[in-house]
Amino acid sequence: MDGSTTPVTAGKGLARSAGALAGLKVIDLTRVLGGPYCTMVLSDHGAEVIKVEPPQGDEVRDWGPPFLDGDASYFIGINRNKRSIALDISQPEGKAVLLRLLEGADVLIENFKPGSMEKWGMGYEKDLSPRFPGLIHCRISGFGADGPLGGLPGYDAILQAMTGLMSVNGDPTTGPMRLGTAMVDMGTGLYSAIGILMALHERKQSGLGQYIDMTLYDCGMSLLHPQAPNYFLNGKRPLPTGNPHPNLIPYDKYPTKTCEIFIASGNNGQFRKLCELLSMPAMADDPRFASNGDRMENRAALTKILQEAFADKDGNEISLHLIRNGVPAGPVLPIDQSTAAPHTLHREMVTELDGYKGLGTPIKFSRTPGGTRAVPPKFGQHGAEVLAQHGYSDTEIAALSKSRVLLTERRK
Repeated sequence: MDGSTTPVTAGKGLARSAGALAGLKVIDLTRVLGGPYCTMVLSDHGAEVIKVEPPQGDEVRDWGPPFLDGDASYFIGINRNKRSIALDISQPEGKAVLLRLLEGADVLIENFKPGSMEKWGMGYEKDLSPRFPGLIHCRISGFGADGPLGGLPGYDAILQAMTGLMSVNGDPTTGPMRLGTAMVDMGTGLYSAIGILMALHERKQSGLGQYIDMTLYDCGMSLLHPQAPNYFLNGKRPLPTGNPHPNLIPYDKYPTKTCEIFIASGNNGQFRKLCELLSMPAMADDPRFASNGDRMENRAALTKILQEAFADKDGNEISLHLIRNGVPAGPVLPIDQSTAAPHTLHREMVTELDGYKGLGTPIKFSRTPGGTRAVPPKFGQHGAEVLAQHGYSDTEIAALSKSRVLLTERRK
């Protein structure tokens, strides 16, 4: 049965409808993070995602520990709701199988090096578009096919470095620092999902698919807010500021007697409210702190006052008191606490099914709620099933297995 429609009833954060994308067929040739993250977003909401793995498998199956039944958490975290078929598309028979899978498909997404699909006789303009005019082909690459860096491979940390993201992370003592999450890869995955949905919408009018050229470079650059706009306006090179915001204060982390908290005051009204709630109402009228510009000029003095004001407070209590009374604030939680928080559970942001545990979908529909439908697949787990669905006989499937075009064990 198609993994996107399999009914599931016992677990947490499970899909409770066929999904907003039910009926959408996606052939997923991507590996690692950006592409698989994109297709998991689509599959959470009903898209049928057929994950086509190379003979060696998606390499992040090995990116552990920790492992579950031989697969690393890195793979498990971004591949639920998909079916896996392992094909050697370098062989003519493997290419023929892939073309059969593309019959009736809405989306092809891949992250091969630019030119690879063309070399295999499956480029969009020359090969796929004439044969499948409604197909949307999304390619994720590091830099695109042309330009000074065209064709070069892309890696999240390298793109963080090259686009400037790393230069504004960290603080003056650390220098440029990699973001703790793979924001370029994941941001590219999200942008790709948006692009695919846009192309699907446009196809309703034109009846035609199109090629979507997604690059880590472009997506990394697009995330430089507000640092790039600041630079465009004042000509000053943005520097890493650590926790403080480059444009606002108080917008920083403060220690308390129980934990660290973060305050994000975005306007004068919130600052005045903060002063009142800390029983320091006169500070809001201090000319050093009357406006955000004044506060930026006197950042050090204001920071010292607030650090002293929070030092003897219970962090969880004061941050909740502040946010409930109009001042954005929250405790700085480690992941074990954030994933166990009551609101996390209320929002079904931890999902569980048959021993699988992951982060739930953040996209909440009223009529077509998505979520977990199937656990992440084992390598080549659904190969025979997928081929049978596409008209292959048992004899043909056996022949493809014998010739090692169709695999169920990873090639070393």
